[in-house]
Amino acid sequence: MEPILVSACLLGRPVRYDGAGKRVDDALFERWRAEGRLVSFCPEVSGGLPVPRPPAEIVGGDGSAVLDGGAQVVTDTGVNVTDAFLLGARLALEAAERAGARIAVLKEGSPSCGGLRVYDGTFSGTIVPGSGVTTALLERSGIRVFGEDRLVEAAAHLATLE
Repeated sequence: MEPILVSACLLGRPVRYDGAGKRVDDALFERWRAEGRLVSFCPEVSGGLPVPRPPAEIVGGDGSAVLDGGAQVVTDTGVNVTDAFLLGARLALEAAERAGARIAVLKEGSPSCGGLRVYDGTFSGTIVPGSGVTTALLERSGIRVFGEDRLVEAAAHLATLE
């Protein structure tokens, strides 16, 4: 049975910046949980950030640009938290590799876990195409990442792995 790395907040764990979870209420997700496939992980907490914490966005690009040194992750008060995001991404990759996960379902829109879109770094609520830091690292390492809004696509990919 193929394991799936999953954002801890999607399991309802209160690890988001605001101290909340974002539990997914979907039959497919619940089946995966019941099957014991889900490997819970929060890159931001694992990277050393507290709960709650100030909101953070990527300034100067997306997660790939952060990995390449061309962008930073900063809080809404201007504190650079790039190192914590990079550490969390590396630890997420290690967790996926330990579990043998070749697929992940992560929180869309997050500066760590976003797969298709992230906030633009202005803290204005503007969303732009791009990935978060953890997603970029996982994908560079061959792990396919899907947002919680793309579970059907994730299931189709999972079927190709099994």
